[in-house]
Amino acid sequence: MLKIVFVTGNLNKAREVAEILRNFRIDVEHVNLTLTEIQSDSLEEIAKASALEATGLVGKPVIVEDSGLFIKSLDGFPGPFSSYVQKTIGNRGILKLMEGIDDRDASFRSVVAYCDEERKPLSFTGEVRGKISYEEKGKVWAFDPIFIPNRKGGKTYAEMGPVEKDRISHRRRALEKFAKWYLKF
Repeated sequence: MLKIVFVTGNLNKAREVAEILRNFRIDVEHVNLTLTEIQSDSLEEIAKASALEATGLVGKPVIVEDSGLFIKSLDGFPGPFSSYVQKTIGNRGILKLMEGIDDRDASFRSVVAYCDEERKPLSFTGEVRGKISYEEKGKVWAFDPIFIPNRKGGKTYAEMGPVEKDRISHRRRALEKFAKWYLKF
C-alpha cells in the first residue's frame, strides 16, 4: 500500500481524505498543521502555495486540499474565501444573502496539491454542480447542509451521510485524479 502525508488543521477533512484514498489503496498520514493561506481568487494558487509551505515544514512529499463553494448569482462568492465566510456568517448568512434569489445554481470545487522535495507543486481539480437549498438540512460541517448536488434526489451533502457523500463529492473527484496519477508515479 502506498503512503502519502496529508497536511491540514481540519480533522473532518482529514477523515474524508483518508477514507477516499483508502479506496485507492493509498494510506494517509495526517499531519495536523495550520498553514498560511495566501489571499487569491484562485483555489489552485492557494493550494499550491500551501503545498510548498507544507513540504518545507514536513520535509517529505505531501498533499493539501483547498475547496470553495461558488454561487452563480453571487458572482462566485464565497469561492476561495469559503472558510472565512463559513467562520463569520456561516450557512445562515449565505441563506440570508440568497433570500429572494431564484437562481440557486452553485458548484463545489476542490483542488488537491501535491508537492515533493523538488518543490514543483502539481494540482488536481474536482467539481460538483448543484444548487443552494432554501434552508439547512442535515447536521454536518461547513456548507454541507445547504449544498444539493445535481441528480441526487434533492438531498444536501449533509443529508447523504459521509459514505454516500464521499462517493460523489468534489473532494472525491480531485482525490481520484490525484490517486490515478500517484499510483502511476
